[in-house]
Amino acid sequence: MELNKTYNENCLDTMSRMPDKFIDLVVTSPPYDGLRKYNGYSFDFESIAKELFRVTKKGGVVVWIVGDAVVDGSETGTSFRQALFFMECGFNLHDTMIYKKHSSSFPETTRYYQVFEYMFIFSNGKPKSINLISDKINKWAGGSSFGISSCRNKDGTLTKKEKINIKEFSVRENVWEISNGYGFSTKDDVAFEHPAIFPEKLAKDHILSWSNEDDLVYDPFMGSGTTAKICELNNRKWIGSEISKEYCDIIEKRMYNALGMFQ
Repeated sequence: MELNKTYNENCLDTMSRMPDKFIDLVVTSPPYDGLRKYNGYSFDFESIAKELFRVTKKGGVVVWIVGDAVVDGSETGTSFRQALFFMECGFNLHDTMIYKKHSSSFPETTRYYQVFEYMFIFSNGKPKSINLISDKINKWAGGSSFGISSCRNKDGTLTKKEKINIKEFSVRENVWEISNGYGFSTKDDVAFEHPAIFPEKLAKDHILSWSNEDDLVYDPFMGSGTTAKICELNNRKWIGSEISKEYCDIIEKRMYNALGMFQ
């Protein structure tokens, strides 16, 4: 397959041409629960999940970012059913993360405003690439561990342990608060011709966390092309699928404006 290319087709067609254990990382946010209209397209979730397991390398990771709609007064629970099906396919649920937005897209009158989406981190076995981001500020950075650290021996005596210097930053938590919307998700105006922009920082942080340079990243629902752009800027190879020709045109314009590609 040609790399660093978005294929204007159903992702099942793209994956059908991939050999087994081909992809290092998948980063995507599918058009879930009809919360947005994507030119009227829908997708066969179960077939896609099975194919993603087939094409993901041993140790590879799938980042699946989804939320639930409210229908007849009840949340659908689609995200949970999808997570369980991924596990039935053979994936491990490595982490359940939260993407917290800075504002609500859909006002509510009977429940608290919905400001987050689930980020399910599935792995084919143990993840082979784990680059946890350490940007959580430690309040007591520069100091040392409190009191006298010790451990209890089997005979009941105590052995003193040396104090440990506290680092300036520690690994962040699994709730990521990332600004979204116009002027926040990206500076590329052309991207907002798409109805639901994938924030660049969100894509970047996952790509850096679960892959290394020269790894191959796939987005089966490329949308406005955020995954492709971030891969190019961070030395990852990529493949995308996007069934809408209109959105493929957005991707081409966006990549050209940002990177001088497709000249």
